Amino acid sequence: MISLINLYVSVIVFINAQHLSQMKKLLPLLFFFSAYCFSQAQHLGVQYDPTEQDTINLQYFKPKGNLFVGDCIPFWHHGTYYYYWLLDSAHHKSLNGLGGHQWALSTSTDLIHWKQYPIVLGIDEAWEKSICTGSVVLYKNVYFAFYATRLINAEGKINEQLSYATSPDGIHFFKQQPNPFYTSAPGYSKRDFRDPKVFVDQKTGEFHLLVSSWQENPVMQHAGGCLVHLVSKDLKSWTVLKPMLTGQPSVPECPDYFFWKGWYYLVYSDNSDTYYVKSKNPYGPWTEPLYQALNESWANVVKTAEFKNGRRIAVAWIPSRYENKDNNGEIFGGNSVFREIVQNTSGDLDTKFPVEMIPTTGQPINLKMTVTNDAQLTNGTDVFVNAPNGVGAAYSNAVPNNCRISMEIDPEGTTEEYGVYLRSDDKASLGYRLNFSANTQVVSLGNTVIKAVGGLNKPITIDIILQNDIIDVCIGGKRCIVNRTPEQKGNLFWVYAKHGKVKFRSIKVSPLIIGLNND
Repeated sequence: MISLINLYVSVIVFINAQHLSQMKKLLPLLFFFSAYCFSQAQHLGVQYDPTEQDTINLQYFKPKGNLFVGDCIPFWHHGTYYYYWLLDSAHHKSLNGLGGHQWALSTSTDLIHWKQYPIVLGIDEAWEKSICTGSVVLYKNVYFAFYATRLINAEGKINEQLSYATSPDGIHFFKQQPNPFYTSAPGYSKRDFRDPKVFVDQKTGEFHLLVSSWQENPVMQHAGGCLVHLVSKDLKSWTVLKPMLTGQPSVPECPDYFFWKGWYYLVYSDNSDTYYVKSKNPYGPWTEPLYQALNESWANVVKTAEFKNGRRIAVAWIPSRYENKDNNGEIFGGNSVFREIVQNTSGDLDTKFPVEMIPTTGQPINLKMTVTNDAQLTNGTDVFVNAPNGVGAAYSNAVPNNCRISMEIDPEGTTEEYGVYLRSDDKASLGYRLNFSANTQVVSLGNTVIKAVGGLNKPITIDIILQNDIIDVCIGGKRCIVNRTPEQKGNLFWVYAKHGKVKFRSIKVSPLIIGLNND
């Protein structure tokens, strides 16, 4: 079996050495040969059955059983959204804590109906301790997947080295030799050398890689995180250019790079929180946006890909909580979460729910609101809070645990804060508070926040999805915030405002029909 695979790899290497375009002529033969070889292969990593997985709407998707979604690698070509993602089986503890990750694949043409595939890049040899995050590019009808392989070197130390695989269809990938093809760059960490983002200069045929690493001798000791910039025309000889990004407090993981509507964007993550900079030029200088809409602490390492009609769809993963407790920290692996990216007139980015991926609901429930002091009902279920001296509120009970809640909020003048309580009780002592502060421009959801949220002193719409242990919120079609909320199960829903006047209009609560597939 191994000899057949090695023979196949030798053929691919030979063709690449001659000219990449020759691959196209042999695609049918290579495809059937590969199907035979790899139908016999047995991955050394965790087993994964694609036939068991959901195929309708992968918003908040988690694979069946004790498996989880890790870093996401979206790609778009000819009407298909390729959603590659790291399959995690033990919250990064597999293979002695080295991860044991492999690439899984889900594809869709409409973001509603999905196809699930077997592992596309797996652990095939004992020295491969994790098939880490990377990226995909199509060049001359060949798909190239670049990634890092985590391994133990001859000295017994953990290293991350670069590998790549090729495919005729974006589904069946074949690792290229030598593997790894690039072990380290002078002046940069060997332990942290991962997550290559690939793009090809179509004019020169040069492959560019942006690699997450740490400078060995940074200007400031606490700011050595960087993106190493490698370039090659033949995938054999690589030149190290000036780093694309420097001065980061941690290794800037899972970089993304794209051109969209006149702007170049460089995306990276600091301890899983996602940031970006923008430029009118391909390699900078870069400009910081006014606010970081991609930065949601519970939507880790956001990456993006094109979609039809000029749209752009991002995907990240919602981490699990240690011991499944509300106030415990995150652990690796969880559920997928998708966002639609919107570019505003300044080139800065906003986020919203992709309309196709909003969960299906039943008819709205007959909502009955009960008011407290400094609040009154208008038009049946609309609530007007006038609380200059404190807090005014209203509530409704018998709210489904899994539901969609939408409303319009109209603050009149200045307020200290306003918001809602979700999955709460009759005193709002439990549950999860969704709080808006126009003065500080901060929105909080339970124990997570997003900052620099403008327009909170004006009328806004909010859309809330409560699905099992996930609460996801879209604010005015411009910003989103999500949290993992496993413990509170109350059925009361509150609206409130403090030190001001706020109207809550068009409140609608609809039960979800399709829930999470958590076991």
